[in-house]
Amino acid sequence: MSQRGFDLTQLRTFVAVAESGGVSAGAERVFLSQSSVSEQLKKLEERAGQPLFVRGRQGVHPTPAGERLLEHARRIIAMSEAAFDDLQGRSLDGELRIAITDYYRPHDIARILKTFSEQHPRLKLHVTVLPSTVIDSGADDHASFDIGLSARFMPAPTRARSGGRATSTVVRREKLLWASAADTGSRPDAPYRLVLLPTTCQLQRFVVKLLDEHKVPYVVSHSASGVAGLQLALKAGLGISCLNESSLGDGVVACAANVGLPALPAIEFHLLPPRAGESELVSNARAALMRLFA
Repeated sequence: MSQRGFDLTQLRTFVAVAESGGVSAGAERVFLSQSSVSEQLKKLEERAGQPLFVRGRQGVHPTPAGERLLEHARRIIAMSEAAFDDLQGRSLDGELRIAITDYYRPHDIARILKTFSEQHPRLKLHVTVLPSTVIDSGADDHASFDIGLSARFMPAPTRARSGGRATSTVVRREKLLWASAADTGSRPDAPYRLVLLPTTCQLQRFVVKLLDEHKVPYVVSHSASGVAGLQLALKAGLGISCLNESSLGDGVVACAANVGLPALPAIEFHLLPPRAGESELVSNARAALMRLFA
């Protein structure tokens, strides 16, 4: 009888390529050469008996069969890692509270947290979306959350923790971009119509300050309560705004470089460092989340 099933290494490579959108980027994630990745994908497609990717100038995209396998592959990998952690005595059992900025990979975060839950089925997860300033200010507040992920601008220095303790860990860097509706057609005219979040959002305060410093004329055309609302307002053509690269989505694109808006810095996503007296559960969870967030 022929063996049924898939090779776990090939599935890991397949997921890396599918999530990064290209063989080259996927190869970097799994620390293999492009030729090795291509060979693994070829063997996986032969095993599946059908194409798993559509290849083009813009990278690779899963076929319908590839999309189905992607869901299975993520669960298989999660279960494999959960089994390994369990046998190593690192299985997470208890309750964990996470505070996260809604700028962090808004199109992917649900999948990331789902993967984390599947890897640790005995863990009860509580997730709260908060402004980065609130997350940073609550870093020492044990009553609010156990682990925090916030956003900060470069080249602003990493804020040191009091008492000489460790600084936060950068898990991701992205470009900040001026964004507008994909079907705007022509360059926006001054005064620019701005779509903003409340003043509690440090990114929106930064945008207003930047435009004022460069004497760029603008009017606030819409105020959204969160990143999802801001994306909808941009898609509806209500104005322009500043977003990190992973927050762009269907119907929202980066403005052309010559529209007369000032240059933007990069943004970093920081995983807050351990607190004094942190439990083993939280420490192990932080290490597991760091691998997924990176």
